[in-house]
Amino acid sequence: MRIISGKYKGRRIQAPKKLPVRPTTDMAKEALFNVLNNNFNFSGLRVLELFAGTGNISYEFASRGSAPITSVDGDFGCVSFIKKTATEFDFDITALKSDVFAYLERSKNSYDIIFADPPYHLTQNDFEKIVTMIFDNEILDEEGMLIIEHSKDTSLEHMIHFSFAKRYGGTVFSFFEFEEEEEDDFVEENEEDN
Repeated sequence: MRIISGKYKGRRIQAPKKLPVRPTTDMAKEALFNVLNNNFNFSGLRVLELFAGTGNISYEFASRGSAPITSVDGDFGCVSFIKKTATEFDFDITALKSDVFAYLERSKNSYDIIFADPPYHLTQNDFEKIVTMIFDNEILDEEGMLIIEHSKDTSLEHMIHFSFAKRYGGTVFSFFEFEEEEEDDFVEENEEDN
């Protein structure tokens, strides 16, 4: 995998072949960060990567100055690799071995960006559960964004806080945000009542 921008632009990171992962392709990753670039200044962003695998997305955020970053995965080998790479590059990444749903259940932190890349074979119900838990447990900051990577066979457009989706080949990124409050409309209605 290659870091596409930031301090370590162009650096290649070689993950062990035995890790049970399906890394986001460089093309899809570049497209994702082009979208995020239009919405965020990466410096100092608090980032959570779920189903982190090799840590591919975490390294991209870290190279662009985001910190602190939390990477959660259930596989010991993946977590060990992320820790080793974070130390090597001096990235502010905390790698945690945990079931993602258990982590979302107990997390008391909130993040500016949450990126989840579950196995594509996860059930529709499990994909929906990720969205629901993040918003119900207030893990996403009010100005933040949740991105879920999934296959074209999964649809999340009906979910609460869905904003838009981008498709790249067989990969889809679904974006979720809090809706802006329509305060002006509320004020006008109240004025009419008086």
